[in-house]
Amino acid sequence: MDTAWIQVFVLTLAECAAPAGKTVCQEREFDLQFLTRADCEVALEQLVSLKEESASVIVNRSKSSCAPSARQTEIFTDPGGVSSASADIEGWKDPVKEEEVASPTRISHQQRLDELPDCEAAGGKLPCKMGGVIVEADAKGESIEVWRRDP
Repeated sequence: MDTAWIQVFVLTLAECAAPAGKTVCQEREFDLQFLTRADCEVALEQLVSLKEESASVIVNRSKSSCAPSARQTEIFTDPGGVSSASADIEGWKDPVKEEEVASPTRISHQQRLDELPDCEAAGGKLPCKMGGVIVEADAKGESIEVWRRDP
């Protein structure tokens, strides 16, 4: 495990909040960190609109913003290193490995591929497979609708 500097976007929200029944508010600022500017700006918009609906909070828009910054953090060579370093933290969830997340469409496609013969060995009999592609029989003039699920 090493350390490195990573870019973050710091959302600063400046507000003046009054307790219920008081006319004087208490100024305060708080910061949140985001990995992308877009996430930071969406959160800023949502927080400002939420706070402005409150009768006891005034948001200072000129002091509230998303600013790029950097933070020093631990870096790991692989997900296993993160998991072993964080396993004793309550509520820890292992990073999702891409090969473990298979869509139902991908699973059924793979099962059908496994059942079909290779086109070279099928002697012109369809359906068959060519690599990872399923070759279907001719539609005989019928229109075929092709659907694709984006990953």
